[in-house]
Amino acid sequence: MVQLKEDERLDYLLAENLRIIQSPSVFAFSLDAVLLAKFTYVPIQKGKIIDLCTGNAIVPLLLSTRSKAKIFGVEIQERLYDMGKRSIEYNELQEQIELVHGDVKEMPKFMGYQKFDVVTCNPPYFPVTDRGIINEKQPFAIARHELYLTLEEAIQVSGQLVKPGGKVTFVHRPGRLLDIITSMRLNNIEPKRLRFVYPKKDKDANTILVEGMKDGKKDLKIEPPLFVYDENNQYTTEVKEILYGGK
Repeated sequence: MVQLKEDERLDYLLAENLRIIQSPSVFAFSLDAVLLAKFTYVPIQKGKIIDLCTGNAIVPLLLSTRSKAKIFGVEIQERLYDMGKRSIEYNELQEQIELVHGDVKEMPKFMGYQKFDVVTCNPPYFPVTDRGIINEKQPFAIARHELYLTLEEAIQVSGQLVKPGGKVTFVHRPGRLLDIITSMRLNNIEPKRLRFVYPKKDKDANTILVEGMKDGKKDLKIEPPLFVYDENNQYTTEVKEILYGGK
């Protein structure tokens, strides 16, 4: 039986036959992470995947249902790392998923250069323009703001970790799209797939999913839009299938 600490709870992981430890005291996984895991290319039988800014290991857990590859997750916050590690143990996935407690920027030296077939990342979204305005609880501030890792640093590290021909996948906000494309190309990652996510059909996109290939040729594919809610403010059929397996 998994050991829960303080205010933790054990939640079902949506459509999958998995459980995950969560707590209101730290940043919980969001739809963005689920969409990232769904959008990401994965090798089915073998290979190595690394998820940066893994939080409580939501992306590695979801990817494990689609791939037999070895999966690593990197998290700087000790509380989230510990929660993720215990979730992996509860689901008996220790042989496939390994978490690393450390700074993403140190991973190329620690894990090795050009060793991974796939790199995924759901990074902090908000630049730190005025540290005085960040008055959230520290775990939330670290997860949301670029206190320890900027977007450019995350992409640079991804380019160092991924093999030539390997895939790098990010989820972010549309306002950073040009920054993502520019930084990817500076690090020899060519954007190959892009998908815009909209709250509803009459709203502006609020999320993007971007996949690049290390040393890839210029050939960007814009995938069909994904709408989260329908006109009745219910999840669309596609989102229901992603979250609940179509139930």
